[in-house]
Amino acid sequence: MSKVIEIKIPDIGDFDGVDVIEVLVAIGQQVAKEESLFTLESDKATMEIPSPESGVIAELKIAVGDVVKEGDVVALLLASSAADTATETETEPEDEPIPEVLKKEIETVVAVETATPAPTVAEVPQPTPVIASARSETVAPAGGMAHASPAVRRFARELGADLLKVVGSARAGRITRDDVKAFVKQALSAAPATTSGSGMPFDLPPLREIDFSKFGEVETQPLSRIQKLSGSFLARNWISIPHVTQFDEADITEMEAFRKGNQELARERGTKLTPLPFMIKACVAALKQFPRFNASLSIDGKDLVLKQYFHVGIAVDTDDGLVVPVLRNCDQKGLLDLAEELAEVSQRARDGKLLPKDFQGGCFTISSLGGIGGTAFTPIINAPEVAILGVSRSFMKPLWNGMEFRPRLMLPLSLSYDHRVIDGASAARFTRYLAEMMADIRRVML
Repeated sequence: MSKVIEIKIPDIGDFDGVDVIEVLVAIGQQVAKEESLFTLESDKATMEIPSPESGVIAELKIAVGDVVKEGDVVALLLASSAADTATETETEPEDEPIPEVLKKEIETVVAVETATPAPTVAEVPQPTPVIASARSETVAPAGGMAHASPAVRRFARELGADLLKVVGSARAGRITRDDVKAFVKQALSAAPATTSGSGMPFDLPPLREIDFSKFGEVETQPLSRIQKLSGSFLARNWISIPHVTQFDEADITEMEAFRKGNQELARERGTKLTPLPFMIKACVAALKQFPRFNASLSIDGKDLVLKQYFHVGIAVDTDDGLVVPVLRNCDQKGLLDLAEELAEVSQRARDGKLLPKDFQGGCFTISSLGGIGGTAFTPIINAPEVAILGVSRSFMKPLWNGMEFRPRLMLPLSLSYDHRVIDGASAARFTRYLAEMMADIRRVML
């Protein structure tokens, strides 16, 4: 016997609402347990809503472009489980009639399955692109509201585009993302100069679109959703934050010996002890010693919010791009605890299973390229944080101890910081203190 299950939006973190960017199923479609039904997108990540049981989609309550929040019912599923069947067989007579409400829902699903085929690409109406002039005046729809979805409205707000001046190309004059892009592109081409978010002018010539195929064979590959999202944030952070990068080296010879000596203990707990947990603990100690690094600048730039917690973001390289999940309360966890959590969150990141709440609340970020190589780089600050640590590959170096040169394992450090909050002398002291913590990890316990 089937039962009707309400599919609801799970915990999405502190977001008031997230956009629906894909509906992966149709009414009447048979789905398996854990099969993805919808794709949601926040400012920092995408997440998929899976089916809680196998069954048939009876009703869809959302569409692409809608904004949903935690607890919203987005679909109804006619599910059938062995556990439910067994329970009902024990407690109900075999000839009990099917409820009329459920019977009508089943009949509707069957009718849809047999009579309503899925639309083909050719049947879906395609909007005709329209280039809207940035200087032309258009008549706003009745009531002074532009005809656009919440996702398009948010996209327009991020770009600073006035939707009342954008001409919609979709059916009934509905405005699409492409219309907004065309409007902004036209505006940039017409304007003699652009401005930053702070109103500072940047007299830069607009980029010219080039047909690269004129020079030889080319191939076009679309960016992943993560790359598209992170690209705009990185550009904003680089322009709006005065970056300075302090370079230093940490002697991790003793730390590496201690790490390797405890690898067997880590294996007994089913994990691997990498250098990253040591770096996290050393960074927490440095953040406690230099509180301005564990802070955020208010939007108006007049106040500094000093944080009393220690949540560290870790940059994870995935096939779809770089993501930065946050490990919480790192000051309260041991090295092996951090190692286990790192392994778990990194795997979820590569599988695309991170939730929006996994990216929130970071105080300080570590971006480690040690497993790849390099000697130094300038990481971009992950606003609203005020500093980020870049780590490159360790190398052997002869150091003079007052009597002789001895080979030591050195770790390159690259600390980018917000110069509005942190001055150069403080940054140099921070990296020196951090290097001392790594040189003798026992000091972290003091």
